[in-house]
Amino acid sequence: MVGSIMEVVSNEYSNGSVQACNGSEEKLDDLRSLVGKADGDPLRIVSVGAGAWGSVFAALLQDTFGQFRDKVQIRIWRRPGKTVDRATAKHLFEVINSREDVLRRLIRRCAYLKYVEARLGDRTLLADEILKDGFCLNMIDTPLCPLKVVTNLQEAVWDADIVVNGLPSTETREIFEEISKYWKERITVPVIISLAKGIEAALEPVPHIITPTKMINQATGVPMENILYLGGPNIASEIYNKEYANARICGADKWRKPLAKFLRQPHFIVWDNSDLVTHEVMGGLKNVYAIGAGMVAALTNESATSKSVYFAHCTSEMIFITHLLAEGPEKLAGPLLADTYVTLLKGRNAWYGQMLAKGELSPDMGDSISGKGMIQGVSAVEAFFELLSHSSLNVLHPEENKPVAPVELCPILKTLYKILISREHSSSEAILQALRDENQNDPRERIEIAQSHAFYMPSLLGQS
Repeated sequence: MVGSIMEVVSNEYSNGSVQACNGSEEKLDDLRSLVGKADGDPLRIVSVGAGAWGSVFAALLQDTFGQFRDKVQIRIWRRPGKTVDRATAKHLFEVINSREDVLRRLIRRCAYLKYVEARLGDRTLLADEILKDGFCLNMIDTPLCPLKVVTNLQEAVWDADIVVNGLPSTETREIFEEISKYWKERITVPVIISLAKGIEAALEPVPHIITPTKMINQATGVPMENILYLGGPNIASEIYNKEYANARICGADKWRKPLAKFLRQPHFIVWDNSDLVTHEVMGGLKNVYAIGAGMVAALTNESATSKSVYFAHCTSEMIFITHLLAEGPEKLAGPLLADTYVTLLKGRNAWYGQMLAKGELSPDMGDSISGKGMIQGVSAVEAFFELLSHSSLNVLHPEENKPVAPVELCPILKTLYKILISREHSSSEAILQALRDENQNDPRERIEIAQSHAFYMPSLLGQS
């Protein structure tokens, strides 16, 4: 096989110290036993995709379990050849020199000189090259521990026991279709943990949502019982800096409880839940409204009043949509609002909305932004709009007493679609006009409508 593995042979971490075991070896042994690993055969974990969350997830595992090199191998795959622009190289140099532990680590590894040369413009750095040293291109300000980087996909995944999907939802199907080619002769079935938040909409044979875990299932044939989703109200860089955080791993009983135990750390609490698809969809839904929140914040000069008005309307729409998607939507209220809250505060989708409103970005520039990665809320806006516009899902309008598509009761979603996708609105100002519409219903009424009508449509999640 052709490819390269850039290995790190030391047990150095981003803080220059070796972490205490804290029961890590016991947790690793338990998971190895469940997977069926023999002595001398390492548990092979690979993260596919090197965005912020995928890189942090791999780094957390490396920090915790990397010292047990005879029992586990942790690697991360990213595409080769992506260059680091001069401005980013200069900023990276500043970050390195502001952190004595990172500076010393690079000097010890004889890796510092290339960053000096890149800052001067005498050398071009590659994204996979700096990831080896612990720098994620989408998260330069947060140095990670050194990582074992693989640039050949076949080499990365062909014998992996656990695959972490760190790809955007928009790339998940394509990459896992390629991965499936390398798994045709596999005897064992891998376990896949998806971190992706996003959805696709399919309108045939009936309108329904396709989530990243379902994309993986369709692309590879790996059974759904071996595919899990992990998500929660958190920011990747803050998790790596050991800010207290929590998440849920959702999926079948066999794997979710052991993996929750394996991943749990004092600062990163992982709970488990059986409701995989609904949690996954909610992770995509909050990205939709985070973009609008960023627009409102920028357009009103961070007006607390305007942001609270927007929050009331967007949460009422999310509650309405969850009543269409879930039989027990009240169970989702806490997790959904928490995830929405942190995304509005510091997520890339809210940042994207701000940049659009300030005129520093435009929808024509696409949804893959240098230094930020994929803005997954854009594709989610399109998917939810297409899905909820379908006439077969019509609901009774409470005032007009006639059937309407569900999207007609979601004016913010409609406005975001017209700004980002159809471009019927040329300015982000349209989001404020939607909020100030004199015909706008009290958001409380939308919640009452959802709670007083039998809107639940299991077919939307592909369920009978």
